[in-house]
Amino acid sequence: MPQMHVIDYEIFGSEMQYVEIELDPEEAAVAEAGGMMYMTDGIEMETIFGDGSGSRPGLFGALVGAGKRLLTGESLFMTVFVNKSREKRRVAFAAPYPGKIVPMMLGELGGRLICQKDAFLCAAKGVSIGIAFQKRLGVGLFGGEGFIMEKLEGDGLAFIHAGGTLAERTLAPGEMLRVDTGCIVAMQSSVQYDIEYVGKIKSALFGGEGLFFATLRGPGRIWLQSLPLSRLANRIYAAAPQTGGRREEGSILGGLGGLLDGDR
Repeated sequence: MPQMHVIDYEIFGSEMQYVEIELDPEEAAVAEAGGMMYMTDGIEMETIFGDGSGSRPGLFGALVGAGKRLLTGESLFMTVFVNKSREKRRVAFAAPYPGKIVPMMLGELGGRLICQKDAFLCAAKGVSIGIAFQKRLGVGLFGGEGFIMEKLEGDGLAFIHAGGTLAERTLAPGEMLRVDTGCIVAMQSSVQYDIEYVGKIKSALFGGEGLFFATLRGPGRIWLQSLPLSRLANRIYAAAPQTGGRREEGSILGGLGGLLDGDR
């Protein structure tokens, strides 16, 4: 088990949040490339190959970590932010879209957390970021966003991002909840994940929710989001003028507004 760095933090904002991490001398945080918002003087950046945990020494270990990240659709590289000064310094990481930043102390969650592949924001140096394959074939064929998920391991602090409003629930042993696959943010490894067919063909074709739901069965804690990134992206794409969408669709002046502002 790699040595975890103990970090202090503060989360700012409401809809568009960012987390500010305070690093003691030689403490470090690891994040996806491009996630940094600002950092104070004395913090140095280093781009590394792999997941940044430091748990697999040597070139082969780095290739293993990088290969796992590639399978989740993430970059092969991560960025480590190290405080090289003799005083406490700060570095901040911003949420990529409206939602909530959630601190996760992995040691209090059994040392392992399964999360959506785009939910990870940053973590204390030493947290291992890998992949979690689902065992059942149905998940692979129909799980959509939920097939390949990230696995965070260690006993340190990690931060994940949930789009929209965050919902946290604790499932009792055997308790089951049906969820849209994109609305899953994270869950403890004790939670069983599967895919369930909607059943009625009318609901499947015209219900607007797709053919399959994710089923989460306890025991364990789960975190859900009301605004998955894919849903947000689809709405923006549909409303874009380049794709035939119109602005002010809910107004009777929408067409007139388009003429006045030069869209037509």
